[in-house]
Amino acid sequence: MTGSQRLRIVPSQFAVDHLPNSTFPEDDEWIALVRAPEGLTVVREAPAWAEGETWKGFYGVDAGGLNTPGTLAALVGPLAESAIPVFVASTFHADLVLVPAHRLEEASAVLKDAGHRLAD
Repeated sequence: MTGSQRLRIVPSQFAVDHLPNSTFPEDDEWIALVRAPEGLTVVREAPAWAEGETWKGFYGVDAGGLNTPGTLAALVGPLAESAIPVFVASTFHADLVLVPAHRLEEASAVLKDAGHRLAD
């Protein structure tokens, strides 16, 4: 498993929606899409006034890419041990690890305690 990672907190807040009867969203305001047999999952920026659960994201600054084993496990493992829910969207370069916005400070502390560094 990979060691300490340098992460940044993405300034946006996000909404994660399930569209059961869609194959593509009606707008282009999305950040990530996942199509599955039960429908479409859409991650998009949530406005500051958004109702419902919003999420904040950690993104790897110097992630190792696709060939570095354990990168994602090093992040979600400590969060799972602290019972902090996650939603993950992976890119070619790094993983976007979302946690409920109201638990951002707790998640930050857990990741720091696990040896990760938060970029300024």
